[in-house]
Amino acid sequence: MDKIFLSPYNAAGTEKRIYKIWEDSGLFNPDVCLKKGITRKNSSYFSIVLPPPNATGVLHLGHVLEDSIQDAIIRYNRMRGKKTLWLPGTDHAAIATDTKVTKILEKEGIWKKDIGREKFLERVNEFVETSRKTIVDQLRKIGSSLDWSREAFTLDQPRSIAVRTAFKKMYEDGLIYRGHRIVNWDPKGQTVISDDEIVYEEKKSKFYTLKYGPFEIGTARPETKFGDKYVVMHPKDKRYLNYKHGQKMTIEWINGPIEATVIKDEMIDMEFGTGVMTITPWHSHQDFLLAEKYKLDKEQIIDQFSKLLPIAGEFAGMKISETREKIVEKLKSKGLLVSVDNNYENRIATAERTGGIIEPQIMLQWFVDVNKKIPERNNKSLKELMLEPVSGDKIKIIPAHFEKVYFNWIENLRDWCISRQIWYGHRIPVWYRNKEIFAGLEAPKEAGWVQEEDTLDTWFSSALWTLSTLGWPKKTEDLKNFHPTSVINPGYEILFFWVARMIMMSQYLIGDIPFETVYLHGILRDAKGQKFSKSLDNGIDPIDIINEYGADALRMSMIIGVGPGADAKFDIQKVKAYKLFANKLWNITRFILSSTEKFDGKKPKNLTGPDLANIEELERLVVDLTKDMDNYRFYLAGEKLYHYVWHTFADKIIEESKSRIKSGNMEVINSTEYTLRHILLTSLKLLHPFMPFITEEIWMSIKNEKENLLMVTSWPGTK
Repeated sequence: MDKIFLSPYNAAGTEKRIYKIWEDSGLFNPDVCLKKGITRKNSSYFSIVLPPPNATGVLHLGHVLEDSIQDAIIRYNRMRGKKTLWLPGTDHAAIATDTKVTKILEKEGIWKKDIGREKFLERVNEFVETSRKTIVDQLRKIGSSLDWSREAFTLDQPRSIAVRTAFKKMYEDGLIYRGHRIVNWDPKGQTVISDDEIVYEEKKSKFYTLKYGPFEIGTARPETKFGDKYVVMHPKDKRYLNYKHGQKMTIEWINGPIEATVIKDEMIDMEFGTGVMTITPWHSHQDFLLAEKYKLDKEQIIDQFSKLLPIAGEFAGMKISETREKIVEKLKSKGLLVSVDNNYENRIATAERTGGIIEPQIMLQWFVDVNKKIPERNNKSLKELMLEPVSGDKIKIIPAHFEKVYFNWIENLRDWCISRQIWYGHRIPVWYRNKEIFAGLEAPKEAGWVQEEDTLDTWFSSALWTLSTLGWPKKTEDLKNFHPTSVINPGYEILFFWVARMIMMSQYLIGDIPFETVYLHGILRDAKGQKFSKSLDNGIDPIDIINEYGADALRMSMIIGVGPGADAKFDIQKVKAYKLFANKLWNITRFILSSTEKFDGKKPKNLTGPDLANIEELERLVVDLTKDMDNYRFYLAGEKLYHYVWHTFADKIIEESKSRIKSGNMEVINSTEYTLRHILLTSLKLLHPFMPFITEEIWMSIKNEKENLLMVTSWPGTK
C-alpha cells in the first residue's frame, strides 16, 4: 500500500500537483490522444467550446457550476474513447470592460477624453491581460480539462479576421445597413445597448392624467410630451367614431397652442385608460413604428445626456429629474392636469452594466436586418434560420420548455443594433470618404478614407464563437472535425444574447448548426435564494472554498441535485458533505489496499455467490449511469454514485467482506479481494468526471505509475 494512505486525504497538497501531471501529459489535446493511440482513428468526435467568461475580473460560483458540468461531460466522453475537445477562451466584454477601466482611471483622476482612444486602450489591454491570466489559473484550480493549446480570445487576431469577414459578407448581402432608427440609449454609459441588455426595475411612481383638447391622456413621463402632436385611438372605439383619421384640431398645450392630428389605428388598447393616447415617436419604440407606418413627423425632446432640448421652452437644458414636477405644475396652472395616481407600478428600463435609465432615441446606427430574405439560404431570413433547426429537431434544447421561450423571442425580434459608442471592442470595419462607404477586411489604400469610430456589439463576435475558435473563415481540419460542436452549456439567461445568435450566424455563414444540444443551467443563488450581488454583499469566492474544502467537493455540490434550467441555492453544508465523501473514498481505498495486500491481481476462476451478486449489481449501475450521462442527467448520475459508494459499497459490501477475508478459506478470500478491488477501480472510473483530482490520485497510487492516467482510461463497459 502506498504510504500516502497512511495520512488523511489532503486536497490542497494534491490538486495542483495532479493538474500539472494532466497538463504536462498533453492529453487534454485530442490530437495527442490520437497520436499516442489512446483514441482510435475511427472514433467519433465530441466537442464543446467553453462559454467564454468576461475578461473583467475573476470567476464566480456561477462559472464553477457551468464549468463543473462541462468538465464532467468532457471527461466522460474522453473516457468513452471519443476524440474529445474542450476549447477554452475568454470574452472581451466590451461595455463591461470599458466601464470598469473607466472607473479605475477616474479613481486615479484620469478621464478618458483627456488621454484619448489609444492611451485608453493601452490601459484596457493591460487590465484584460491580467484578468485573463487570473481566469485561466482559476479554471485550472477547478480541474477544467481544457485544451490550452487552442485557447482563444474574442478580440485576438484570428477572431478579428472572422468578425471582419462576417461583417463584410453580411454588408454585401444587404443584411447589415446603416440608418436612422430608434435604439436603447444609455445616458450614463453614453452608448446604445441591445434589448437583451436592459434590466427592468419595478418601481412605484406617479401616473398623470392630462387634458389634451377634448381628450384625456395618461402618462408617467410628462417631460416627453412637448412634441406630442398626434392623438391616437382605435378605429372601432364607439366613443370616438365622430373623429376621423387625419382630422386636425388646434388645442392648448404645455407651451401654447399646437395643431394636433387624429390617427386611427388598431394597435390601441381600447380597454386601457380612456382608449386614447398621444405618441412621442422619438422616445418610444412603439410610437416610432406608428410614426413610420403613417409617415409622421418625429421630434427630439431629450438629448443624449437626459437634458431637455429647446422645444421644452423654459425647461430647455434642464435634466429630466429636475423638471418633471415643474412641468406638472405648469400643466396644473393651465388647467391641463386632470388627476395624479401616486401608486402607479412602473417598469423602468435600466442598462444592465451601468444602471443608467434607458432613454429611447432615434439615432444613425448600424443594424442587422433579421427579416430580409437571403437567396443563398433558400430565401429564408435570419429569423427563419434561427427557428428552423430548433423546430426541426436538429438542435435539442434541454430542458424542452425553453423551446417555447426561444420561439417567442425570435418571433418578436427587431432588427439588431450592432454599433456601440465605446472605444474598446472590434472597431466597425467601415471607412468613409465624402459620401462613399467602404466595408472590408482592411482599410482602403487610397488617401482620404476615415474609419468608423463605433465598435461592434460584443455579441457580434461572440455569435461567431463556435466558428471562429475552430478556424473559420479558413476551412481548417478543426472546423471539419469538431463542428457542429456537440453541446453548449450556458445559463438560461443568455439563451437569446448568445445561443440564438450563434445559431443565426452559423446557419447564415456556413449553412449548418453550431451545436447539436443546448443544455441550459439555472442561476446559482445564495442559501436564501437571493442572487449573488455586490449590493447584498453575499458574494463568495470559489477559490476560498477550494482552498478549504477542495475542488472535488465544490464540484460535487454544484452537480448533484442541480437539474437543467433550474435555479439552485448554494449551501456550504453541501460542500462540507462532499468533502466528507472524499475522505470516505480515501478511507475505503486505505481499507481495501491494506486488507488485500497479498492480492495477485488475477481474477479467480470461480467467484462466490455474494461476490457475483455484487459485481452484477455494479454492472447494472454502470448501464444506468451510462444512460444518465448520455442523456445529460449528470445530477442524477452523481447522486446515484454517491449513494452507491457510501451506502452500498462502504456500508454493506465492505462490512460484509470483513468476515470473509478472515474466514481462512482461500477461495472465498481470493474472490472477496478481487471483488473489492474491482468495485473500487470501477467506482474510481465512474466518479472521475465528477471528482477528478482524488480519483486520479488514488488511481495512480494503486497503479504505481504516472503514464496510465485515469483521465484517459476507458469508461466501464466501453468497447
